[in-house]
Order: sequence, then C-alpha cells, then structure tokens
Amino acid sequence: MDEIKKKLKKIDRRRKAFKKLMKRQAIYSQIELSVAKRRKTEERFKAYGIAAVSVALIFMAVLFFNIISKGYTAFQQTQIMLPVTISENDAASGNYQPSLLLAMQGLFPEVAENIVARQLLPLISKGATENLREVPAGNPKEIWLPASSSVDMLIKSDMKNFGRLKPAQIEWVKFLDQNGRVRKVFNTAFFTSGDSREPEMAGVLGSMVGSVLVIISCMLLAFPLGTMTAIYLEEFAPKNKLTEFIEININNLAAVPSIIFGLLGLTVYLQFMGVPRSAPLAGGLTLALMALPVIVIATRTSIRAIPQNIRDGASALGASHLQVVKHHVLPLAMPGIMTGTILSIARVMGETAPLIMIGMVAFIVNVPTDFLSPATAMPVQIYLWSDSAEQGFIEKTSACIIVLLVLLALINAVAVYLRKKFEVRW
Repeated sequence: MDEIKKKLKKIDRRRKAFKKLMKRQAIYSQIELSVAKRRKTEERFKAYGIAAVSVALIFMAVLFFNIISKGYTAFQQTQIMLPVTISENDAASGNYQPSLLLAMQGLFPEVAENIVARQLLPLISKGATENLREVPAGNPKEIWLPASSSVDMLIKSDMKNFGRLKPAQIEWVKFLDQNGRVRKVFNTAFFTSGDSREPEMAGVLGSMVGSVLVIISCMLLAFPLGTMTAIYLEEFAPKNKLTEFIEININNLAAVPSIIFGLLGLTVYLQFMGVPRSAPLAGGLTLALMALPVIVIATRTSIRAIPQNIRDGASALGASHLQVVKHHVLPLAMPGIMTGTILSIARVMGETAPLIMIGMVAFIVNVPTDFLSPATAMPVQIYLWSDSAEQGFIEKTSACIIVLLVLLALINAVAVYLRKKFEVRW
C-alpha cells in the first residue's frame, strides 16, 4: 500500500508539473502570438507609410513631368532668316511690313497675287520690327527674325498644326525649313522682356521684377514688426488673459484664407490710404499681413528654444533684461528667425488671390522701375497666361511655373543652408 501511495503521489506530482508546463507553454504561445501580431501590425503600418510616400512621389512626378513637358519648349525660339532690304520710306515711317512682304515674296516668287502674298506676313512675328530697326536703310542684309507663335508651335511640334495656319502657309514653312532658313535658338526674350500680346514675344522679366519689389516692400514691414512683436510677447509681456488672447489670434491668423487679406488690403491700403492700384507697394503691404503670423510664430519658437541657463548666466553677471535679450538671446535665435522669415517669403511669393484683389492683374508691358509703378507678379502672370486661348501661351504658362518653382526651391535651399550653418545644439 505504501508503494502504491508513493506511486500515486509521484504520478500526481508529474500531473501537476505537466499542467504547469502546459500553462507555461500556453502563456508562451499567447506571448508569441501577441508579438507576431504586433510585428504584423508594425509591418502593415510601414507598408501603409511606404505606399503613402510612393503615391505622393508619383503625383509629384506626374505634376513635374506635366509642367516640364509642356514648358521646356518655351526656352527655345524659332527664327526665320530673310534677305531684307529696308526702304527709306519704311525706315522713316517705322512701318516695316512692306519691306518684309517684299523679302518674303523674293523667296516665293510664285506668290504674285496681293491677297495671297499677305498670307506670308503672319509667318513672321509682329515683334520683328525691333530687329529691323538695326538694319540700315537701302542695304540688303540676311537677318534672323522671330517667327510667329503659330510657326513656332508648328516647328516645335514636328509640323503638327494647331489650326492657325493654312495649308499653303504650312508648305511655305516646310520650304523654308528644308532650305536652312529656320532654326531654333535659346529664347533670351523670355528672360529679358515683359508681357506681350504676342506669345512668341512675351517674357517674365516684368513679373520677376514685380515679384522682387513686392517681396522687398513686404519684408520691410513684416520682418521688423513680426520680430519685435515676438520678442515682446516672449520676453517682456506679462502672462495674463490679454496676452493669451493675442497669442491665440496670432496663431489663428496663420490659417486665415489669403483672399481675406486681399480684401483687407483693398480696404485699408487702396481705399483708405490711397496707395496706387496695382503698385508693388500695395502688393507688398498686403502680403505683409500674411507673413506676419508666420514670422511671429517662427521667432517665438526660436527664442523659446534658447536654454534658460544662458539668461540666468547673463543676469548673474549683472546684465539687464534688455541686455540679456539683445546680446545673448537674439544672436542665438537669429538662425531660426531667418529660416522662418525666408520660408514666409517663399509662402507669400506664390500667392495670387490677394494680388488679384488689389488690382495687380492688369496687362503690364513695361518692366516696373519703382515701388509705385504698375506691375504684376509671377503667380498673377501665370494666371493671366493660363486664361489666354492661344496655344503659344500654354507653354509660356508652364515655363513661368518652372521658373517660379526654381526660385522657390532656391529660397528653401537658402533656408536649409542657414539653418544647418548657424544651428546651435545644446
């Protein structure tokens, strides 16, 4: 009996040990299942993130490809070489169409009828008169003249007509091309001239200068006002309900739609203060309202990032609060302040709605010379060209977008460089 009891006890101990082992294995299996589930969730989250980034990159690639494919041809200009002889009467009157017509008829002697001969003139740009002013009267000269927009698009599209040229005109262009009288050169006029009614003569210089004047007038107001506001609120203002109310509204101003600032600029600057309509000064003052919240927030963040022991150390050496801020806090916070300011410039440089509201949407041919001259900006120029029905302005629109994107990329690169160069790690 004792042996049987011992065996039963031994069996019971083994059974209990087996149960414990099974429980442990169950716990381990649950843990393994939980770990495997967490890993699958993590892998799934990473896959979602990679998919989101991939979709964003695809959309960005499609956007850039669409813009570049439509706009790169605008950096080339089609020219036609003509043997031109300017008559004395044409040079005196400034009307070079008769001389151009005779030059074209010399290349196509079979075109004798006056009505048909008139179809030769649309092959040459109306802006070719500027090139003909340099030709001495009475002296025959082979000269390259800019082709019209229709011919320009025909050559760039490998003889694909967009409905502006007649079959006879297309044959004349092919004849000129086969005889080496058609060439494509870099379009310097795109960067050296202002807007024009003729697509082949339109340029971005006027809008670029207008954008520069707008940004200068914007920063002259927004930068000192924004930085001083941030310094006061962060270092000197008492912490009460009034300052909290001001801080909340500054943060809210950063999310206000841009057209609201345009309405405010229209009311305050144009109607009340009498600033000239469509002047860069009006545009800069209006965009300064948009840049202020960004500069204030960036400046406060940079000041708040300065360690308190720097202030305490300067105060322990006898510096006043103003001296601490002026000689210690501001120099250390300046890289962040400059970065926020440059990013605010990049933001306001691409705004269109406020400038349209204050009248910077007019057709401006001349390049602005001061802050009160009529001007337009690059985003508004893009809007104007995109609204035009002519095929030549489509590539000009995309080309202007490319120039604007390059400028914005350079501005952001400068911001990154300044942040990396002057960044202080505590």
